Amino acid sequence: MGLYSLILVTGAFCCFQGRAQSIKIKDLPPNLHRAVVDKGDTIAMIHLREVIIYPELRFKNKRERQNYDKLVRDVKRTLPYAKMVYHTLIETYEYMETLPNDKAREKHLKRMEKELFQEYKPELKRLTLSQGKLLIKLIDRECNQSSYNILRAYLGSFRAGFWNIFAGVFGASLKSEYDPKGKDALTERVVVMVERGLI
Repeated sequence: MGLYSLILVTGAFCCFQGRAQSIKIKDLPPNLHRAVVDKGDTIAMIHLREVIIYPELRFKNKRERQNYDKLVRDVKRTLPYAKMVYHTLIETYEYMETLPNDKAREKHLKRMEKELFQEYKPELKRLTLSQGKLLIKLIDRECNQSSYNILRAYLGSFRAGFWNIFAGVFGASLKSEYDPKGKDALTERVVVMVERGLI
């Protein structure tokens, strides 16, 4: 019997014949993390994804529909960048913990800032103003802190302030916060559906 012969109704599978006490399985679907043996029965430990059901959207007019379509397009364009910022922050923090002193950390941050600008500046320059504002909010969503706070933590208050003033010239603010249950509720709905591949 193959590893994929799972009986999901009962949450059990019978390919280990009760020999192992705790089994980690890499080749199974991502929601099946491990299996345990309980009284001779091998039981799959399955973590199901949260199910979210939204009511059907009703648009008052053609303009509302167009605005929604634009939001979907903008989320699809900017969400990958917000997720990239989150992963970069995690990697940077973990790497900086291994550096011996503040001087080495500062040197690493400057090099990294330069490399990120070279790699992403041409792409980010092609974002529209509304996409730029959305990206700032999505970064807050992904990182659970504003772009300003992130910059202040890594580059200092002076440089964070400079970039916030620069953003202000274009009518944006790096201090913008994401409000998934309030004014950004529709955006949150679109983000969740994009993440799940539903739109």
